[in-house]
Amino acid sequence: MLEVIILTVQIALLATAINLPVSLIIANYQDKLPSKFKFILDVFISLPLALPPVVTGYFLLVIFSPNGILGDLFFEIFGFDIVFTWFAAALASALVSFPLMVRPMMLSFSNIDSNLINAARSLGANKFQSFYKIKLNLALPGIWAGIILGFTRSLGEFGATIMVAGNIPGKTQTLPLAIYTSVQIGDDSQVYLLVGLSIGLALMSLSVYNLILYRYKNSNKDI
Repeated sequence: MLEVIILTVQIALLATAINLPVSLIIANYQDKLPSKFKFILDVFISLPLALPPVVTGYFLLVIFSPNGILGDLFFEIFGFDIVFTWFAAALASALVSFPLMVRPMMLSFSNIDSNLINAARSLGANKFQSFYKIKLNLALPGIWAGIILGFTRSLGEFGATIMVAGNIPGKTQTLPLAIYTSVQIGDDSQVYLLVGLSIGLALMSLSVYNLILYRYKNSNKDI
């Protein structure tokens, strides 16, 4: 039981870590894109939300299988296959949770007053300094919101994970997959316990998310 929880959290953490730099880059540079390219970017960002997770998992399976382009390249470099590993489960979780992570960040960055950035640049701050000291601080609530929403979604990922990583106990079996297995074999007591743990993890993550929003709103009222 503990092994399943640790693996689930480990996969969700790695998925969040994979998404974080990509989300920050997209959120930071979105406003600099022409309208046509921004529209296309928005469509691709939202695509994992519209597609069934099993379709997402199937594409990952094709791409990262031993005969796939990236799978073959990965094997040549590192000497092992990605599919049916916990790393594959993290990739699946990252892709499915990416829209929920990047959207709050994009909204937060887009609400930053560009005059503040221009003022910092006129005072001698370079691009990195204006990003690190101004943009990141102002967008921090949205960044944290995206991180927590992405992490929470990764905790509950099922369809894409089972396609590309399988349901291997002790190796790729996360909480949702363990629940599925317990239902299949008719172990009701195990199902209740795992469902309770899953709900508990989700409630903890969402409580942190709402606490951050609550504190941010109160801090704005005090200004």
